[in-house]
Amino acid sequence: MGFKENLKSELQYRDMTVKELASLSGVKKQTLDNYLSTHNSTPSVDVAVKIAKALQVSVEYLVTGHDPLFPSNSDTQLKTLANICRDFNDEQKQLLLELSKTIKKITSK
Repeated sequence: MGFKENLKSELQYRDMTVKELASLSGVKKQTLDNYLSTHNSTPSVDVAVKIAKALQVSVEYLVTGHDPLFPSNSDTQLKTLANICRDFNDEQKQLLLELSKTIKKITSK
């Protein structure tokens, strides 16, 4: 898949409109619409970074469909969990870490 398909997929995954992405990224809606409708249209590095930051994904993921943080594209549960945790404060992250360690300890016996 290319940039167009990966961008569409990520917008759908996040249930986000192009208008919302434009607002979050600072990239004009018309420009985003162009990337979504033109087969081989890819943004400049600066624009790709803005879009990726707004979607909380890597530029590599948008361009290639592969994210170095997620070895398998099919592991959507891991991706969902990571996206949820990004909004946690430090205390919540620490609690989740402790809970995860406890679950691992219990289930590995």
